[in-house]
Parts: sequence; structure tokens; C-alpha cells
Amino acid sequence: MKKVIDMRGVVKNYQMGEMEVHALRGIDLEINAGEFVAIMGASGSGKSTLMNIIGCLDELSEGEYYLDGEDIRDLDADDFAAIRNRKIGFVFQSFNLLARTSALENVELPLLYNRQIKMHEARAKAAASLELVGLGDRIDHEPSQLSGGQQQRVALARALVNDPALILADEPTGNLDSKTSVEVMKLFQDLNDKGITIVLVTHEHDIAEYARRKVVLKDGHKIEDVILSKRRQAETDLSSWQGEDE
Repeated sequence: MKKVIDMRGVVKNYQMGEMEVHALRGIDLEINAGEFVAIMGASGSGKSTLMNIIGCLDELSEGEYYLDGEDIRDLDADDFAAIRNRKIGFVFQSFNLLARTSALENVELPLLYNRQIKMHEARAKAAASLELVGLGDRIDHEPSQLSGGQQQRVALARALVNDPALILADEPTGNLDSKTSVEVMKLFQDLNDKGITIVLVTHEHDIAEYARRKVVLKDGHKIEDVILSKRRQAETDLSSWQGEDE
């Protein structure tokens, strides 16, 4: 099985004034292609630091990290930016969409950094990505014309457009109501069923249950790493919501 994430003995220390903060204390983590993993932990557990290292947004202090087979140690800022654009699709709590810009144009953005893709090819890929998340009929709508759930779908389409090795989602339902959260998690499950690798960072236990595997951090240590014997099915929850609406 191909490893998308391969971490060995990862340590991250921060200097805060005269005090050294040990955010991660020797993390070993392997995530294979096609997995859906939820990373959990209380505030101060190290989960945000781990997310930043997985996403090549921060450097590790010690240890090894291979992303899709590529050693990310000792990369410079330009290399980090390039590997983020090629290997990782990000989905954040706050959507991060450009206002007064269509859904199609928002999804095209990551492709603008790829000089090998021509404009008409970028537009076609962006349209296909929006179709994949169920927004093929909303490509000309601006964020203000879309619901919160639809905006998160646009953000997910943007994350998918470069065919990344990994989707990294940071609290993706944090700004959504319960019903819309279920809809978004259903979409994540559908994409994972198609073979897309997803790492979900969340503090919500009920959201983590939609994944197939759960990793829990505490005080910079990995204290739990389990396969979920029966993942929570978003389609069941969604149908119950729809029944209430009716």
C-alpha cells in the first residue's frame, strides 16, 4: 500500500521568550493512500501543530517526514509552496473564498501557479471539480449568492482541482449548522469512497466518527490510533434530517 504520509519521530519545539514549548514529542504516523483519518485532541494537545507540519506550513524540529514519497526536510520556502500546491488540497473552517469572484474562478486559483496548464484547460478542470461536489449548476455564483454549505463545497472543489495526494481539512464544519455539517461529511465520505485520501482535524467527537480511523493526541504525544470498527454513516443522518424537514 502506498504511503501518503510517513512520519518518524517527529518533534516540534517552539521558543517563547526564555521558555521552550514542546508541541510534538516524537510522533510516528503512517497514512496510506485511500484512508480517511480524523486527528483529534484538546487545546494544547499538538493537533494544530501536527496539521501544520502535515500541510508543509511549518517545519519539524527533529525526525523524518515523507509526503507522498518526497522528503520534505530542508526544503526552502519556494519548495514548500510548490509541494503544497502539487500534493495537498486544503479545506479550512472559514472557506477562504474570494468575494465578488465566481465559484469557477475561485476553484481555478490553484491552477494559476501551474504554467503547464493552459487557461481553457484550467477552466475545464475547475468546472469538472465543481461538478464532482454537486455544484455544476452554480459555477457563475459568487460566495454571497451561496449558502455556507455550498461555499464549503466550492472550497472543497478548489482543494480537489489539482488532483492532490491528500485532502487536509481543518475543522471544515466549524462554521456550519448541524444539518449542513452532515451534508459536508457525506461529501467527504463519498470522495473517500472514490479513493481520495483525507485527513480531518477536528475537536468534535461526532464529526471524527465519520472517518475510518481516529488518531488522538495529548500533550504532544499520540495516545490513540484506532481503526473505527463502524464509521458513522452521513447518509443515514442526512435522511433523518430530511425527514424532519418534511
